[in-house]
Amino acid sequence: MSNMSKELLREYIKEQNFSNPDDILNALKEMFRDVLQESLEAEMDEALGYGKYDVTGKTNDNSRNGYSKKTIKTELGPVEINIPRDRNGEFEPKIVPKHQRSINGIEDKILSLYATGMTTRDISDQIKELYGVDISAETVSNITNRILPLVAEWQSRPLEKTYSFVFIDAIYYKLREGKQIVVRAAYVVLGVNMDGEKEVLGIWVGANESSKFWFSFLNDRRNRGVQDVLIFCVDG
Repeated sequence: MSNMSKELLREYIKEQNFSNPDDILNALKEMFRDVLQESLEAEMDEALGYGKYDVTGKTNDNSRNGYSKKTIKTELGPVEINIPRDRNGEFEPKIVPKHQRSINGIEDKILSLYATGMTTRDISDQIKELYGVDISAETVSNITNRILPLVAEWQSRPLEKTYSFVFIDAIYYKLREGKQIVVRAAYVVLGVNMDGEKEVLGIWVGANESSKFWFSFLNDRRNRGVQDVLIFCVDG
């Protein structure tokens, strides 16, 4: 931070007369709202081709058409902003897309918790405790369900024709199903292509290793384009 910016910051602090951390947080929240609002205004200017008070640069038949209020969840708490509208209904804000009500990264946090194996109810409770945000188990489920098509797409993506090495093995772990503790296996297949680059070819969860499973795995690799593997690395 330069000397000038420090001086400006100290002057701002002096003007605000902060008495506790909440005052600072509220001030940051207002600053965030103002910057976000100006960003939306700049996006509208760019979309229309002229500024709000500069119609001399207007080159199309579209124009501003007021605002619609929107409250979004942020890391600083809820913030109310005014989304600019245009008469032709063509304006699509990028910084706060339509239908988006949260810009606090909560969805990423939910997916991170989901990856650890937590239930939707546990995730809902954890988000409430950590971030003070009420999210139902149903909402958590809706968010996590969005990644399922991406997982399916990744699992069925085309592979390279030739791999120098393919390592295949299973990692065993215990989990609770109802009132029982059961053992499951995560099958991991790692390939090394002809350029020496590593790539996880697939991960599956099953009951245990079997020749039938590995046979289905080999058929799957062939169906996805693999024609040759120089060396397989397996145990047993």
